Amino acid sequence: MATETTISRPAPFVEDLGKDLAEQAVAFTGVPVVSGGIGSLSQMAGETAEGYKARQDAARAFDVRKQNLAGLAPQVAGQDQLQKDAQALAQSGVGSYQPFLNQAQASTGANAYQQFMSPYQSQVMDASLAEFDRNAAMQQQRISDQAVASGAFGGGREGVAQAEYMKGSDMNRAQLQAGLLQSGFQNAQAAAQQNFSNQQGLAQLVPGLQGTDISRLGQLGALNQAQTQAGYDATREANRAAAFQPQEQLQNYGNLVTGIMGGMQGTGTATTNIPNPTPLQTALGAGTTLAGIYGGLTGKSNMTFNAG
Repeated sequence: MATETTISRPAPFVEDLGKDLAEQAVAFTGVPVVSGGIGSLSQMAGETAEGYKARQDAARAFDVRKQNLAGLAPQVAGQDQLQKDAQALAQSGVGSYQPFLNQAQASTGANAYQQFMSPYQSQVMDASLAEFDRNAAMQQQRISDQAVASGAFGGGREGVAQAEYMKGSDMNRAQLQAGLLQSGFQNAQAAAQQNFSNQQGLAQLVPGLQGTDISRLGQLGALNQAQTQAGYDATREANRAAAFQPQEQLQNYGNLVTGIMGGMQGTGTATTNIPNPTPLQTALGAGTTLAGIYGGLTGKSNMTFNAG
């Protein structure tokens, strides 16, 4: 039995591309990946001089790639003027209600009513008592006039009448004065109580106002945080692009080579087993060969047999 082997190979330039791709891929496995320039490196404890040099070479290449890719680096837009105005307005409004709270707080305490007393309290009291005294004097004069008219002026009856009247008058005057003082105190106490209620309302309002400030500042803070984070992300993306540009270029190169090789006949070996000819096939083959040779020498003859 005979064996036939067929070897199929791609075009030579395709083989060269594949060999070059393999060599570059192997070479990249020994190159360290860095995400900072040469100034960010320092030799680590236990690191060999060869390893440190390899990292320095990779960092220099990183700086070069980063400079080359500067025009493609992501950028982050800054805050516009409306955002800045909103932040300034929010910050200026924080605590703007504090003076009102200070004034209200100064109006509280055990003696808070004193500041709510009417400034005309003494004038009202003096005028009321003066009018009472005037009326009392007039009444005393009537008693004296009556005593004169009845011929009892200076007598015991007049003295008793004057004493009884003065006793009642003094009591009435004291009651009038106490009533005026009590009315002034009650009015001042009511005003103080109202102010205390207002203070309680402000005390309940303060947490809400503070919560509004916190929420407002928190929103602006989140905006600033997102702005800062976007800057970090852009820097990281720029560093990532510079760090892995060689690998990406090699990957793209590999995709191109793979695409080219995909359109070519692949390298391979095909083996076909051919069975040995049988004796009959050999004999027939030999006879055919001889007949062919004989025919070529003598030429063809046309013979016709007629049956008689």
